[in-house]
Amino acid sequence: MRYAQRRLTCDQAGTKLFAATRLSLTLLCALVSSCFAHANPAHNPVQEYVLWYRNYDSPAIYALVTLALEKTPEYGEFRIIRSQELSQGRALRELGRGGTRMVDIANVATSAEREQFLTPVPVPVDGGLLGFRVCVVMPESLSLFEGIHSLDDLRERGVRIGQGDHWPDTPILRNNEIPVITHSRYEILFGMLRKHRFDCFARGVSEVINDLQMENDPEMTIEPNLVLAYPMPSYLFVGPEDQVTAHRLQLGMERAIRDGSFGVFLEQYYGAAVANLNLDKRTIIVLDNPFLSEESGSIGRDTLNNLRWRIELLRD
Repeated sequence: MRYAQRRLTCDQAGTKLFAATRLSLTLLCALVSSCFAHANPAHNPVQEYVLWYRNYDSPAIYALVTLALEKTPEYGEFRIIRSQELSQGRALRELGRGGTRMVDIANVATSAEREQFLTPVPVPVDGGLLGFRVCVVMPESLSLFEGIHSLDDLRERGVRIGQGDHWPDTPILRNNEIPVITHSRYEILFGMLRKHRFDCFARGVSEVINDLQMENDPEMTIEPNLVLAYPMPSYLFVGPEDQVTAHRLQLGMERAIRDGSFGVFLEQYYGAAVANLNLDKRTIIVLDNPFLSEESGSIGRDTLNNLRWRIELLRD
């Protein structure tokens, strides 16, 4: 596995990143008032970074990448560029090839396979919320979800879930014996939902509000009673040989965690979503994810348990 490292040993880096992840989760639930540290940038040529278009269009991910780059002024000035509209699978293939510059940075859910051919920065960008999934549905399908309280109920009801061909969620759901309907393009999946090709478009708690704002369809709604939960950290990824960008992003993330600005980011972009989705009033259905590397599995389980514990506290 290729992890971005500076002058830390592997063990030191793993320990530090794991501690940083725990800190990020604590910060998720508390508004931390601190300012960005703006240092004078080095007089280097402006470095352009091509960010996958779906991340570029996401206010949260764009802000996070900007934050990490701003925290590392010694690497020089930067400009973030929107990539072509590539499917997730195509974007990761281009990232893995290197040298094409079609994509330099992408934020996606991790898997053992992805960590083998790309370089991850192993800090969950949203505090682990991507692994908490709610259902975007059409109003006429809401009755299908009534009375579901367990994974067995979900299976017996025959709920079909829509996901991307290349998304890590797809094998996770199928491994848990849930029917999955797929397409290679994220945008097409909304049209498939309208045509009732499936019943639930499962979207992460950290992304669903922005999704619906972008789609701008008043008919679509969020099912109010269920959360599908599985360990699935979401990382920033770069190409396998692009160690300079990996180092910069990791250093920027670590600095943001230490000075509190990462906590401000989490609260600003995800705090309202967590509150508006009423997670404490939903039934949590936990699924197994056997497709993570050992380290990401540990991080994923820790974030999942931490978030479940916080939701339980809200119920008291």
